[in-house]
Amino acid sequence: MHLTLSAAAHRLSAASEPQGGIADWAAGLVETFGGPGAGAAIALENVFPPLPSEVILPLTGFAASQGVLSIASALFWTTLGSVVGAVVLYGVGAVFGRERMHAWWAKLPLVKASDLVRTEAWFARHGTKAVLLGRMVPVFRSLISVPAGVERMPLPVFVALTAAGSLVWNTVLVMAGYLLGDQWDVVGSYVGVASKVVLALAVVALAGYVTMRVRSRRRGKP
Repeated sequence: MHLTLSAAAHRLSAASEPQGGIADWAAGLVETFGGPGAGAAIALENVFPPLPSEVILPLTGFAASQGVLSIASALFWTTLGSVVGAVVLYGVGAVFGRERMHAWWAKLPLVKASDLVRTEAWFARHGTKAVLLGRMVPVFRSLISVPAGVERMPLPVFVALTAAGSLVWNTVLVMAGYLLGDQWDVVGSYVGVASKVVLALAVVALAGYVTMRVRSRRRGKP
């Protein structure tokens, strides 16, 4: 059975909300504007992470399999969209700045100024790897742009690393949608599980950090 792009999106819409509604929206952009529409969808996904790339990218790959656009166009525009969205978040970090970050951090409970200093030192040593590999990790692929802006990573380096990491991520998901055809939405199930695992690990790490900090403060009281 072969489905049109809109029909495939509507099928997901009937099976799973709100992702189905996002699929309808993305399908409309790709059908109307082709590659630039896919790029705009991914740029918004980077700025607003709840928009799932695991829906938008495989759908774009399916569109390529139906002749709506070429694979080359799909990869070029989605990668460009990734870079544009990441640069917007980089700008947020750069405008917010190190001094404001330290002022905001100092008001938070259970944290120390030295914690932020150590984080900055870690990013200074591993920032290039964090930006490159972070583009291939669900959820963090968007968030990693903010500390890069705060630390003022050289913009050409940031753009190059973001483009390289995004190209890998986009290629995997776009090609999966292209090869799976009518079953492109299967990709989202697997990536969705990975996203939940990443979030769960982050929550566990945060809970452990808060617990250790509370115990440390209690031990420090007379």
